[in-house]
Parts: sequence; structure tokens; C-alpha cells
Amino acid sequence: MVVLIEIETNQIRIYTMGKDYTVWKIFGGYLLLLLLMIMSNSVNGQSPCGDGLCVVQFNAGFNETNKVKWVGELNDCSTKFIDIQKDTKASGKYKIVVVPTIVIYNGGEEVTRFQANIMMTMEATQSDVQNKIDEIIMEDF
Repeated sequence: MVVLIEIETNQIRIYTMGKDYTVWKIFGGYLLLLLLMIMSNSVNGQSPCGDGLCVVQFNAGFNETNKVKWVGELNDCSTKFIDIQKDTKASGKYKIVVVPTIVIYNGGEEVTRFQANIMMTMEATQSDVQNKIDEIIMEDF
């Protein structure tokens, strides 16, 4: 687009020549931004194990002695273990700040999490986690 500006005494004239694509460029930029936001939201916080009810334990190899052994014994859900020392992107993707961390997902979204104390041991019991699972199941009815 060509813009000609003519300045005379007490008068300013602006002439434009050609097509003005500025509006379309701004609109395209907004669409691109919206698409990126949607894509980032669909990844962050999304369940690493699908759309069902799932319990994920995040831990690291250096903290193997504090691994929560009873997670596999939970009822009415699937379980998964992620070692953030091996899968280095998992801690950022799932916002893991302490290990072990147990996260319950339902329908692909995080419902609740249980985190270790300062000594890197899990204070939540199997009963606490199972009660939360049962509560989620009852809410779905």
C-alpha cells in the first residue's frame, strides 16, 4: 500500500493507493494466537493416561526408597508411574515440584493431587486416595 501525505497551509491530505491488508493481518495474528493458546491448554494438565479415571504417581530414581507402593492396589481406576528423572519434560508439563506426587485425573483433567512432605515422603494414605476416587465416581452418577 502506498500512502501519500500532502501538507499545505492549514490542510493535510492523505491519499492511499492499493489494497489495505492491515485488518486481515491483525485478524490473522489473532487467529494464530488463539490457535496457540488452544494447543497449549490441551497439553498442559492433560492426563498422561487418557480420558478415564486414572491415578498417576510421579517420582524420581533418586527417591526410589520413598516410592508409594500401594498405588497399584487402588480400586476402580487405572494407574501409571512416571519417573521424572527419566522423563525430564514431565515435571514441567505436569507441574511436579516435589516427589513423590500422586495426581488423580478424570476425563483427561486433573482433579486433585497429593504431594510429599519436606522429607520427600507421602503423608496421604491409601485410604485418603481411595476415598477421593470413590467420591469422584459418586459425583459422576
